[in-house]
Amino acid sequence: MAANPAPRLVCRPRAVLVDLAGVLHVGDEAIAGSVDALARLRAAGLPLRFLTNTTRTPRRTLVAKLQRMGFAITDDELHTAPHAAQRLVRERGLKPLYLVHPDLAAEMGPSADVPDTVVLGDMGHHLDYAQLNAAFRLLMAGSAFIAMAKNRYFMEADGLSLDMGAFVTGLEFSSGVTAEIAGKPAASFFRTALAEVDVAPADAVVIGDDLHDDVGAALAAGIPGVLVRTGKFRAGDDADPAIRPSLVADDFADAVTRLLALP
Repeated sequence: MAANPAPRLVCRPRAVLVDLAGVLHVGDEAIAGSVDALARLRAAGLPLRFLTNTTRTPRRTLVAKLQRMGFAITDDELHTAPHAAQRLVRERGLKPLYLVHPDLAAEMGPSADVPDTVVLGDMGHHLDYAQLNAAFRLLMAGSAFIAMAKNRYFMEADGLSLDMGAFVTGLEFSSGVTAEIAGKPAASFFRTALAEVDVAPADAVVIGDDLHDDVGAALAAGIPGVLVRTGKFRAGDDADPAIRPSLVADDFADAVTRLLALP
């Protein structure tokens, strides 16, 4: 398969979109050098937005966790897949059945008494057959399907863990209904963040550890993508024949150093 042409990085980007888990931190630990690297980006005056498909943790809790690790990040800089899903529900006047992690339930709000849409997040071990079957029956009856994300796996402190993509795909297979993805890799997720800082896709950059949902999605949206060899990065991702990053860096600190060295 021929490689996708990657937008070249020939000058310093005017804005940086940064994935969180696997790029800045793993679990509750900051990746070595990432706190100082973020401070260098801020000192350079570049607008920053932070993107995450994490759907188990409320935004305020996630920001507080990052701040405890030493990262200077504010609520308004963080774009989450749950908030993107909420925006779709609100803009379209939908009546959702929320299948979300208990920690996220208060942030998302209550499900409708008579739902017309299934909104699925990562429930972890709280997801059971009865909930999946309830979602399946709604989809078979004509309800819409919004998935906060469709990632394959993610890195936790004790290793890789199965992500919600397997359950999204299972519901799609059984119901014949294709889910609309609210978070990454949806182009709208990246473009909403860039619209806030008024920077065109070609003038920005995305830094991520996921070849497909970070880098590949960024490239598809016309944004240069930087792949870091941390987090969920697997050996060979940097030589994939179909997705060729604009830049491959050892880690976030290396990526920042090389971006800031551009004219």
